Amino acid sequence: MRIISGLYKSRKIVAPKNLPVRPTTDMAKESLFNILNNNFYFDDITVLDLFAGTGNISYEFASRGTEQITCVDQDFGCIRFINQTADTFNMPIQTIKSDVFKFLEKTTLQVDVIFADPPYNFSDEQFAKIPQLVFQKNLLKDHGVLIVEHSKHTHLSQLDHYGYSKSYGGNTFSFFERI
Repeated sequence: MRIISGLYKSRKIVAPKNLPVRPTTDMAKESLFNILNNNFYFDDITVLDLFAGTGNISYEFASRGTEQITCVDQDFGCIRFINQTADTFNMPIQTIKSDVFKFLEKTTLQVDVIFADPPYNFSDEQFAKIPQLVFQKNLLKDHGVLIVEHSKHTHLSQLDHYGYSKSYGGNTFSFFERI
């Protein structure tokens, strides 16, 4: 994977092969950040990266100037890799090793952008639980957005707070906002 833009533009990051991840493709990531660039000043926002995996999305935010990034993943190897990479590049990333749903139920963190990249084989109920908890716990600041990455075969438009989706190859990003 590579960082698309910002301070660390074109830097390649090689994750260990034994991590249980499916990193967002560069094409999809670039398209996502083009959308976000039209709505946010990266150096003025806070970010929560759920199911962070390799930290791919968090590195992109950090490279573009975001100074408060929290990554949550339940896999120790993923957390260790994110910490090592963040240290190498001196990125302001805090990691939390936790089951994402347990984290969402307990946290009082409020952020501008929540990015969730759960396993594509999640059930409809598991996907639905993400926006449900985010909005029930009031985890987004005013004008904040929740972005859920999922397969093009998963449809989330029936969920509360759904705004719109954008698809890139086999990846889809669904955007959720306060109504």
